[in-house]
Amino acid sequence: MRGVFSLFEEAAYYNQVKILKAFQTNKVRDINFSSSTGYGYGDIGRDELETIYAEVLGAEDAMVRSQIVSGTHAISACLMALLQPGEEMISLLGSPYDTLCRVIGKNRPDKGTLIERGIRYKEVPLTVDGRPDLSAIEAGVSNDTKLVLLQRSRGYNLRPSLKIEDLEKIITTVHNVNPATITFVDNCYGEFTDMREPSQVGADLIAGSLIKNPGGGLAPSGGYIAGSKELVQAVAYHITAPGLGKELGASLINNRLLYQGLFIAPHIVLQAMKGAALLAYVFEKRGYEVYPRWEDLRGDIVQAIKMKNAAEVIQFCQIVQSNSPVDSDVTLEYGQVPGYNDQVVMAAGTFIQGSSIELSCDAPLREPYAVYFQGGLSYEHCRYVTQKLLEGI
Repeated sequence: MRGVFSLFEEAAYYNQVKILKAFQTNKVRDINFSSSTGYGYGDIGRDELETIYAEVLGAEDAMVRSQIVSGTHAISACLMALLQPGEEMISLLGSPYDTLCRVIGKNRPDKGTLIERGIRYKEVPLTVDGRPDLSAIEAGVSNDTKLVLLQRSRGYNLRPSLKIEDLEKIITTVHNVNPATITFVDNCYGEFTDMREPSQVGADLIAGSLIKNPGGGLAPSGGYIAGSKELVQAVAYHITAPGLGKELGASLINNRLLYQGLFIAPHIVLQAMKGAALLAYVFEKRGYEVYPRWEDLRGDIVQAIKMKNAAEVIQFCQIVQSNSPVDSDVTLEYGQVPGYNDQVVMAAGTFIQGSSIELSCDAPLREPYAVYFQGGLSYEHCRYVTQKLLEGI
């Protein structure tokens, strides 16, 4: 596995240097770490962090806030801000992640969903081998298409995650058909797994969660939105109010956690990617189907393993939970989780509730009974848990 690990290490080194230079260029100082109150006018720590995020992600502008409660919230805010009744949105990779289907209103007519607001929603199916169908994308996008959604990670799906090269081809295809169509990338789980980010290959807007990759295991909450200045402003007007936008929003937590989390993020992502590759290697040797395979190039930190049945899924997740630093004595079961139609089991013995850059694992109660393993603050912890999984399954 040394060759695979070397590729991961080169990406981590590149991204670490990029972030270091952004910190130096923007002259980060101790005063940037202070919290603020009230409206948050003139919060230099917040503003400087957003400048750094934009630079690191290759975007014109960014909004980075602890008040964004999740990746789904960040994505939902973008869609609600940019789409008006009667306009068309297309998901270019089949059905998106479960919680986003609820935002769209795909399977149930909840109040406030995009479909309930009059947005026209379509999907372009994947090819039979789970890849983006560029011909179908080219045929599906038209002059009426306001926005296309690209989910970089696999979600609860066994399709390959999107690598930067994949995104570049899709974005080019869309903009060749309609340059005005907004290409919007759900970047969750993908940050710093490559030397480039989606904004650097033409994405108009990206969004993600701070308790995934870019928070480095230190950010206690939050999300980010990055892209063109015009689009980020439109989303900021939706999140706060028209005319106010990014000027408001106090840093209610110590900004040091967000700065330091971003600085250490490439190293933490490296730990998670090594752990995922190791898990894929040993379970493939055991005869399990793994997605991706251990030697494959990766577009995100998620490792999917197809189990035999729902009981084996629970067993796998329980072993992860039992070997976590927090709540190791908790017994897991399938249950209803906000935003999901199916019952879900989640192993998350994490320091930050729900943090999936920390070693965690979850799965929906449905076929093909796959587990989705992600994160790991240290490769050593990933290695130890992998050993326990081999002993217990």
